Amino acid sequence: MTLRLILVRHAKSSWDDPGQDDHDRPLNARGRDAAPLIADWLAERGHVPAEVVASTARRTVETWERMAPALGECTVMRRDPALYHAPAQRMLEVLRHCAASPVLMLGHNPGIGEFAGRLLRKAPESQRFQTYPTCATLVAEFDAGDWSDVAFGTGRVVDFVTPRDIAS
Repeated sequence: MTLRLILVRHAKSSWDDPGQDDHDRPLNARGRDAAPLIADWLAERGHVPAEVVASTARRTVETWERMAPALGECTVMRRDPALYHAPAQRMLEVLRHCAASPVLMLGHNPGIGEFAGRLLRKAPESQRFQTYPTCATLVAEFDAGDWSDVAFGTGRVVDFVTPRDIAS
């Protein structure tokens, strides 16, 4: 059986209020534009999640809210506080508790970039993959019957894109 993961870093967030708690930062205008752009790209390629798991940070929740109209409102969305600034190992633990496929996971750097890199047998050729910029999106597949069977170094790239790639 093949499982599919869609790994999205949250869209660009606002730093307008330097006193605002990091967890509560909203998206900025660029982020509000990028999230639906990525969602449309995913939908056009048939990468539609059955389950979404996101950090509880406002910017990840807002990213999904802007993506959802293009990807199906009936998708199961779960907010998981363990994903807030999670390292790669923690992200893998959260993924192993998912039930459906494809799973769309929304998180933060540097953890999500490290997670993406460690999951794959071979990284995509894009230079942007190394920095995993805001709203960067990896689609990967795993030969596994259950998410609990997925390990680092076992995934293969299906697609990788950033908002800049789509806009250019």
